[in-house]
Amino acid sequence: MDTKPAGDRRVRRTRAALRRALVELTLEKGFQAITVEDITERADVGRATFYAHCRDKEDLLVGIVRDLAEDRERLLPAVRQAHAQGFTGLPVKYIFEHAEQERPVYQVILRGEGDGRALREFTELIRRRAEAAFRDRAAQLGATPRIPLDLVARAWTGELVGLLSWWVEGGTGYSAAEITAHLRDLSVYGRVWATGLAPSDAPGALDLVP
Repeated sequence: MDTKPAGDRRVRRTRAALRRALVELTLEKGFQAITVEDITERADVGRATFYAHCRDKEDLLVGIVRDLAEDRERLLPAVRQAHAQGFTGLPVKYIFEHAEQERPVYQVILRGEGDGRALREFTELIRRRAEAAFRDRAAQLGATPRIPLDLVARAWTGELVGLLSWWVEGGTGYSAAEITAHLRDLSVYGRVWATGLAPSDAPGALDLVP
């Protein structure tokens, strides 16, 4: 039973309607082509209601990213389990599963609709979580990073966001579980291993020889 006040439920329904309208219209027409009037008409709310919840359509789009971040807080048990058991890939798998459930929303964000602000915010949220996870894991095991962890987190996030962008558009042939397994192996064993080469065969390897 929902024990929250009726006003809170109305606010949540209104926000959901506005964000659903924005996503639908963006996929149909492109973000730049839609207006606040288009959004309010699709959501069946008044302009005053729209501006009570957000400043403009860009603000509404960024709000969608923050909603996704809150929704993904359910990943925390998997993150803790991964820290306890080693690198399982479960948090990444849950991100892909979440993207599968909310595909239209992820498509709008990952295409960089608007001025790209929503995509930048989405990327930064993942980067911060990744860097914190790497630092926690290194501290837990007493490991000394060989590469600065802020750089590691940015590289990992860029890789994840790039693959996620490709995957949500469909037609890749990979399930969430399959692509997570590949990402896990890539993270654990590295790119040279993934290509089937030996370290001495890798491009640029001879440049490292004194």
